Amino acid sequence: MLQISANQLAELLAGIGRAQAAMVQGLESELPGMRSGRVVPAVQNVAHLRDHPEPTLVDLPVRIFLASMGRVGPDPAVIARDLERLISGTVTAAATREQAATASAPAATPAAAPAAAPAAAGGDALDFSKPA
Repeated sequence: MLQISANQLAELLAGIGRAQAAMVQGLESELPGMRSGRVVPAVQNVAHLRDHPEPTLVDLPVRIFLASMGRVGPDPAVIARDLERLISGTVTAAATREQAATASAPAATPAAAPAAAPAAAGGDALDFSKPA
């Protein structure tokens, strides 16, 4: 049975992304404006850039493709780290807990903070005519 390392898979995915970017570049030379007007918005939508700041296993190939269409291109070392993180699942669970904690913490904190700030500062916190 063939076993492939994360670095080898990352290099393979980067090569596939480069091939896809070359296809888009060829289409762009025949149909000007197609890349920025049609392809990039559709691919960005599929990549879930706004929904998932950290790529999921499904989003990773699409994000590699987007990076391949850029000036620098994808870094196989970064791709390998993302693959290891996604396949192991240990960091993802911790990140999910942190996201849940930050999502619930701001909802409780702002309600208490504004009431405490004027009392602690004596109302001078809003006086911008005085030097700090």
